[in-house]
Amino acid sequence: MNIEHFDDLLRVARAQPQPQCLLLVFVQVELPEDSTEAERADFESGHGGALVPVMCVDLLPERLAGFEQLRAEADGRGAEWAMVLAGALGGQAGRAPDDASVSAALDRLVQRVQMGDIDGLIPFNRAGEALSLKSP
Repeated sequence: MNIEHFDDLLRVARAQPQPQCLLLVFVQVELPEDSTEAERADFESGHGGALVPVMCVDLLPERLAGFEQLRAEADGRGAEWAMVLAGALGGQAGRAPDDASVSAALDRLVQRVQMGDIDGLIPFNRAGEALSLKSP
């Protein structure tokens, strides 16, 4: 299935044979201080920049009605964010992943984003639309 919107991800996650936990990292896009002139020009035209995590959360897909609810809850926490990167952690034997596994996976995910490694994650803009980003 082609995921074009966050709500598509919710449907896919709910349809998996094992319970899923969505791992979400909300990020800002910033221009690093050591940027070149070309990188600055790209950034000013809406391209490039570094993804900086500002908040992370794990959610069971069944707990979320849709992207509008996610955006409202994220905005209610007061963190400014430009996009959300989504991954998932599958459960086993009909049970959702345990808290320790989820916490460790979320920590690793934040570290990956800080290093610019977004392979395997789906980025969504503030409207819930899937984006196409390239790793450096």
